[in-house]
Amino acid sequence: MRTIVVWSAPLLVSMLGLGCASGDRKDGPAGFIEARTATIAPLATQANLTYWDATTTGNPQAWDRYEALQLAIRRVYSSREDFARIKAFKESGTIDDPRVVRQIDKLYYAYLQNQIEPELLAQIVTLDTQIQKTYNSYRGRIDGQDVTMSDIYTLMTTEANTPKREAAWRASRQVGNAITTDLLRLVKLRNEAARQLGFDNYHTMAIVTGEQDVAELDRIFEELDALTREPFAELKKELDAILAEGYGIAPETLMPWHYHDPFFQRTPLVYDLDLDQYYKGRDIEDLARRYFAGVDLPVDDILARSDLYDREGKYPHAYGFDADREGDTRVLCNLQDTERWMETLLHELGHALYSKYHDRREPWLLREPAHSFTTEAVAMLFGRLSRNATWMQQMLGLSDEETAGVKAVSDRYLRFQQILFARWAMVMVHFEKALYADPDGDLNDLWWDLVERYQFVQRPPEPADAGWASKLHFTTAPCYYHNYMLGELLASQWHHHIVRQILKLDSDEGLSYVGERRVGRYLRDNVLGPGARYRWDEMIVRSTGEPLTPTYFVEQFIN
Repeated sequence: MRTIVVWSAPLLVSMLGLGCASGDRKDGPAGFIEARTATIAPLATQANLTYWDATTTGNPQAWDRYEALQLAIRRVYSSREDFARIKAFKESGTIDDPRVVRQIDKLYYAYLQNQIEPELLAQIVTLDTQIQKTYNSYRGRIDGQDVTMSDIYTLMTTEANTPKREAAWRASRQVGNAITTDLLRLVKLRNEAARQLGFDNYHTMAIVTGEQDVAELDRIFEELDALTREPFAELKKELDAILAEGYGIAPETLMPWHYHDPFFQRTPLVYDLDLDQYYKGRDIEDLARRYFAGVDLPVDDILARSDLYDREGKYPHAYGFDADREGDTRVLCNLQDTERWMETLLHELGHALYSKYHDRREPWLLREPAHSFTTEAVAMLFGRLSRNATWMQQMLGLSDEETAGVKAVSDRYLRFQQILFARWAMVMVHFEKALYADPDGDLNDLWWDLVERYQFVQRPPEPADAGWASKLHFTTAPCYYHNYMLGELLASQWHHHIVRQILKLDSDEGLSYVGERRVGRYLRDNVLGPGARYRWDEMIVRSTGEPLTPTYFVEQFIN
């Protein structure tokens, strides 16, 4: 999952869509919502489908159409008259219907973000789309030959020759240097818009309008830093010894290209067993289909609409997709028969299932996840299974002897992956906060300062470049990365609740959910169905009996 970018695309459009509640006057809040639905709903669906066309084909005309639709939608939300009415509804305290209250709250933040000058709005949309278009069609080069990200991942996980590894790593970052000038312009435009709305910068605005708190997020990441620093240091020391021996070098000479992911956000499969061998020659798509059918969350229709395999011009990573909030959900992947892509497909189908099972009796605006991090949590809950020994035995038909061998390393892989990802998320979160605080600062060196501090990876000897910008989140999902970590915390909390309260087990030893239909029913009833009916914090209490807590993530992976 995490190496392959995942989000419910496109992020802006996923905010849109309105609903109504019956029994209210046409000039009241429900009437207002109903009127806007007639305008926004078809635009949102058209924009989503155009984004799908653009990312699956790389067609420049599709990107142009997508830009125009994004601008049209944002212009609807830039109406100052509408925003004044929404603000009055919100502050009136007279709305009795909780669904209408919830919709007004969501509309308030959607409109607030767009209360900026029309020319600035157009500049932001145009530049954002241009960067995505460049990224989507860009291919790194090795020895004068174009390579896909799938090629790069293969080289970085299988190639023993250090110069070839370094060439692959550098190719993965070339797009960052190609887009960085435009990206920094976009950051400054976003900051300008945020300041027009009374925020100190775009980062602060994104957190607040996402119904989160900057100080609370800072506290969570400080706590995670303290909890994971020592375990990560021990795990990485062991990993470095294994890697160095394989390359025939000293551990202290390891460089970023010696790890198996361009950003070292995924654990190299270098322990006694390489889990990829068990997925070699397997039909990853069919494995996912059979698994989700067994937990009463069938995905046949989703897979039939999806675009799953690599080709020229296609977006090189992966995402989950909701076209219309009426059940047209899909995923984009570039599948290979590896553990990485098994995890990715399970993860992306988790996103798609969240959208598929929204209760369609709910109004349009509430047919979306309670929060972006709650859909990440569903995706992560399933994505973790690709390294679960029991899951692998039941889905891949492994013998008891093979399973025992997998078990000996899979728990270590999964624990290391979770701790590693927490450290990687700290790099992203702290860097992006600094990026918006001072976009003219020395960002290239700052990136490596953070990588050394949180990931314990040393920087290359030459002057730092803008390879960091090859992380597309900076463009398409700005100020979002903290949600992945919150999703990990919530996935562990749901897992604990499922084990203890739904399945009535004393522990999760040997548990994989395979064939356990109660898991699907629990998620449909308590998480997927309600959508955004409840604010994220209320939904978590309703679905687990307590507020969001890191307790269960710590129990599962750190202690």
